[in-house]
Amino acid sequence: MRNTRSTQLLTELSQPGRRAVVMPKCDVPETPLSELLPADALADNPPALPELAEPEVVRHYTNLSTLNMSVDTHYYPLGSCTMKYNPKRNERLASLPGIVDLHPYQPEDSLQGMLQLLFELQQFLTEISGLPAISLQPAAGAHGEWTALMSAAAYFRSIGQENRKLVLSPDSSHGTNPASAQMAGFTAVTVKTVDGAVCMEDLRSKLNDQVAVFMITNPSTLGLFETQMAEIAEAVHAVGGLIYLDGANMNAVLGISRPGDIGADMMHYNPHKTFSGPHGGGGPGAGPICVAEKLAPFLPSPIVVKEGDKYRLDYDRPESIGRVRTFFGNVGVLVRAYCYILSYGPDGLKAVSENAVLNANYLLSKVKHFMPVPHGQRCMHEFVASAAKLKQEKGVTAMDIAKRLLDYGYHAPTVYFPLTVPEAMMIEPTETESKEMLDAFVETLFRITEESADLLHDAPHSTPISRPNEVAAARQPCLRAVCN
Repeated sequence: MRNTRSTQLLTELSQPGRRAVVMPKCDVPETPLSELLPADALADNPPALPELAEPEVVRHYTNLSTLNMSVDTHYYPLGSCTMKYNPKRNERLASLPGIVDLHPYQPEDSLQGMLQLLFELQQFLTEISGLPAISLQPAAGAHGEWTALMSAAAYFRSIGQENRKLVLSPDSSHGTNPASAQMAGFTAVTVKTVDGAVCMEDLRSKLNDQVAVFMITNPSTLGLFETQMAEIAEAVHAVGGLIYLDGANMNAVLGISRPGDIGADMMHYNPHKTFSGPHGGGGPGAGPICVAEKLAPFLPSPIVVKEGDKYRLDYDRPESIGRVRTFFGNVGVLVRAYCYILSYGPDGLKAVSENAVLNANYLLSKVKHFMPVPHGQRCMHEFVASAAKLKQEKGVTAMDIAKRLLDYGYHAPTVYFPLTVPEAMMIEPTETESKEMLDAFVETLFRITEESADLLHDAPHSTPISRPNEVAAARQPCLRAVCN
């Protein structure tokens, strides 16, 4: 029998006369509502609200919450998204009254603590990136991409090179790269990859005086470090273009490799991935960008600056592209990132990446024996296995495996991305998972590959909903409880 208390509507659980709370008698003279509100604002009858006792309300929402997977409840090896455990310490610190009770319209003199925190975070992030200028405003990684590209466009206008309208990116890049380029007014051009690396011949054939930016994710979505980075940067810079490094996978290189040191002119961070902010559910997120000195004048304003012992917001930036986000950005996420970085320090951040790479290579060494990994015998923070052989031999797809994992209590890896790997399963263990958890996951994954195709085609078998039409569910949601 399945627990259906969470899938029943509160109105279905309602019983006349039940109360979760009894309000005390009014201690001021009562006035009829008809004297306080106009007649057209009064309902003929009280609203038909559900009537339940407090335990019933609490159990309903607690049971409802258990239908979701999260990093607090399940192993979540979601490749390219770094779904690692979020330290609760950071949550407590970000909830301190001196932080959450601030209002962005307060005078700067009363915001000195928050401005100091943001200023120091700016310093941390520029040091980690090797790029000296920063904006904390962007609200997510893709928003950071767009903001940096808008800054690049402003830079090229300032030097009379408005003709630069091309943005190049590898065929294995995140889909947000070409999308951000289009949104910023550029034309996106794809560069081929060979064995997971940028095809230098194809890149050189597309470099000309119209190229503004080459966008690259390093480490890549295949979990590989681009060893040709210096050669790529030299070629792009030779035609006057800029290098944008998608920082989505910084979890693999903290304290080890700095984008600015390997040729990048711009990059974004995903603090909700790299620096422990909550991740998933559509937000909130943040996407700070770091850029080279020549791009600094064009960054969004304001930027936090320090003058003597005081901190202030610098709005005097005549070449700035302007605001891209209200107030100071998603401060709650930025505070968590600050706490995370300050807690670990330089050596700790390096250890984070070393353990992330170790865990991924350990998992790769186990998985490759029963599921091919097309690119590389070693990896950085993640790797991409392929279920193409299983599909050919048994008719079992990556989606079948992903759905079956839910029955065993694991969230599925990213599937069908990148598109350069057939039946792709992108697996990222992160640094926060134990060897015991990784061993259990590998054993489960192997067991699934040995199960019958018929069983897998109908998986998952233990969830309230098995395989909905995902397109229809998004476009035509059925907004009512599922009662089983």
